[in-house]
Amino acid sequence: MYINTISHYLPSEVIGNEYFTNINNLSNEWIVERTGISERRKAAQDENTSTMAISAVESLLESIPYSKNEIDLIVGATYTPYDTIVTLAHAVQHQLQIPDIPVVSISSACSSLLNAIEIVEGYFAMGKASKALVVVSDHNTAYYNEMDTVSGHLWGDGASALLISKERQTDSDMQIKKLITGGAATSGKAIEAVVLRPNHRGVIMPFGRDVFQNACIYMPKVSQQVLQACGLTINDLDYLIPHQANHRISLNVINTLGIPAEKLISNIQYLGNTGCAGCAIALSENKEKFKKGENLVITVFGGGYSYGAMLITV
Repeated sequence: MYINTISHYLPSEVIGNEYFTNINNLSNEWIVERTGISERRKAAQDENTSTMAISAVESLLESIPYSKNEIDLIVGATYTPYDTIVTLAHAVQHQLQIPDIPVVSISSACSSLLNAIEIVEGYFAMGKASKALVVVSDHNTAYYNEMDTVSGHLWGDGASALLISKERQTDSDMQIKKLITGGAATSGKAIEAVVLRPNHRGVIMPFGRDVFQNACIYMPKVSQQVLQACGLTINDLDYLIPHQANHRISLNVINTLGIPAEKLISNIQYLGNTGCAGCAIALSENKEKFKKGENLVITVFGGGYSYGAMLITV
């Protein structure tokens, strides 16, 4: 599979740490030390998960290497839907006006990006599609409890869109060499550590330490697995994009893998935790810096303890 082009969308409103100092007395220094976050983006009142996704897709269309009408599959991914019936993917299809193609949405917490791409892989393997649009979007501030001193300050909003084809389309395509996902819901406090129950009080993280510990186990482990599956070692890796949940987790992951800090790509410092969109946004933000032949690994970990890694060769 090949990533033909990628884009992202970020809301314009920036929320600095002083906002949380004013409402719940968390200092800027405390937030930065514990999470790495200095600021994050917040969707406007007239924005939602679907509108952000559509904005990312509209940006994508500016550099699409073929007609949008050749897209024969749309996969959406989010755990913060605007509408649970008219899904993210269907909203995108309506905007694009591409009729009569498979359109599905998936939610596997912050791992949803890789599971969405894995769905594309399945459709390609079955011969049911050849050019897919993957859209990831999370509107965390629509669900979070900003007064929660444990996790209220973590969240940001954003979206990204990727055009993926079964066969190479241009010389600038990035090749998806290997994709591995899994669920570790049998580990630790997986089913209660991070939850979003709409009838309760939004996103809460009662067992953040357990999340931290398991993320620091599974992301390095699956990153090594995806490299080994392609006959590569950690020395062949040029960049790592881990799920943007906590900068301390990212640093722990690269230390475990023995990767120097300059190979780490991170945007949590200025975007916060943008959920399943975070890694795709980081890939889009940095696409111009990657050189031909370089190897990138995206690795994710989400609530319910979903996890995965994807090896990309530029």
